[in-house]
Amino acid sequence: MNVPNKITLSRILLIPIFIIILSISLDWGAWSIGKETLPLTHFIAALIFIIAAVTDWLDGHYARKYELITNLGKFLDPLADKLLVSAALILLIEMGIAPAWVVIIIIARELAVTGLRLVAAGAGIVLAAGNMGKLKTATQMIAITLLLLHNFPFSYLGFPVDLIMLYAALFFTVVSGVDYFYKNWHVMRDSK
Repeated sequence: MNVPNKITLSRILLIPIFIIILSISLDWGAWSIGKETLPLTHFIAALIFIIAAVTDWLDGHYARKYELITNLGKFLDPLADKLLVSAALILLIEMGIAPAWVVIIIIARELAVTGLRLVAAGAGIVLAAGNMGKLKTATQMIAITLLLLHNFPFSYLGFPVDLIMLYAALFFTVVSGVDYFYKNWHVMRDSK
């Protein structure tokens, strides 16, 4: 297993830790930030999420720079992203921070694109992520981080940047999904 794949695997291994910290009732205290209270567990979960998000960029950069792209990496990297984002969004619903309908649309898009990729793979076609997909991922990661941090540092301003970023992520999720299907519809049309 090469270095980028090890980095991706480490991201996958961070996901259960992230889930446990947010799921188990741990009272490690809280900080007052603006009008909000930020539980320390949310802060720690946000740090884990940020580390995982940075490894997403790091493994891809390293794999491209040193020509270490493998089929295992092509499988693990999007899987790690989807597991991390889905876990975070579902936990944010449970915590009462994210609207369920937004999360349903985001996860449904991911499942639809994964289905298209599976059909393409069956035909020997590899569908790469486009720039819209990368923008979608970036806005999702920023939105989730801000939601976990209860809109810190913007909570002092009383401006809901976390929710604005979540709706921006929703917008780019839908637009990138439509774009992805539009550009790759030939896979479905030509499948037997």
